[in-house]
Amino acid sequence: MSTELLLKDYLRRLRLPAVARHYKALARTAAENNCSYEEYLCALLEQEVLAREESARQNRVRRAHFPYLKTLEDFDFTALPGLNKQKVLTLSRGEYVRLKENVILMGNPGTGKTHLAIALGLCACRQGYRVRFYTASGLVSELLLAQKEHRILALERQWLKLDLVVVDELGYVPYSPEGAQLFFRFVASRYERGSTIVTTNLEFADWVQVFGDERLTAALLDRLTHRCHILLMNGESYRFRESLKRRQQDEDQHHQPQLHRIPP
Repeated sequence: MSTELLLKDYLRRLRLPAVARHYKALARTAAENNCSYEEYLCALLEQEVLAREESARQNRVRRAHFPYLKTLEDFDFTALPGLNKQKVLTLSRGEYVRLKENVILMGNPGTGKTHLAIALGLCACRQGYRVRFYTASGLVSELLLAQKEHRILALERQWLKLDLVVVDELGYVPYSPEGAQLFFRFVASRYERGSTIVTTNLEFADWVQVFGDERLTAALLDRLTHRCHILLMNGESYRFRESLKRRQQDEDQHHQPQLHRIPP
């Protein structure tokens, strides 16, 4: 068997796809630049390491189950002058995840809370953290189903392995007493053991409308807000502004004078 075929076979069996892709090109570059064998080997292994790190990042993003991807670069901070941009950028570095702190994004509907939550979650994925995105109603539904099927302990072990859980849109739907208790169990079990990002359109005083029990709500807030970063995001709805902008563009286009071609 030729050397090339042997190389391909060995690299396949050793599961080194990046080395297989790059070894020829890097060998030519090494020969042209009179590189040592060690330098060539280092450059080759660097490609494998980079490929594996990128694959791992993509897998973490996929397992996070984001509904769509949003980045901080896409966020319009000028629309929310009251939002502390520097605080958001500091959070994007992921230190709060390492310290097992929480983040609450609170404000009017349409102000970009979900956008920021996904962007911070995506940053955490890129930093090597295990992340999972839920809507609040979806999380409670999953907890109720797991309780009914007697696998709540197994689900609890899964969520305790996560470094960061994003819970989006808390406050739109009130929970049953059982659902509220399970949500409290979720928060209490992760207390100082993992980070949670919550987005909500309700002030803390109104959370009892969702959970229905004042003592449970107080206990939940006590755990959630301890060692917590709270970002207030009150302002005009981003979606409403975009809708007005598109409408204005359509009207401008409609009223634009039409140029009629004059026949020769």
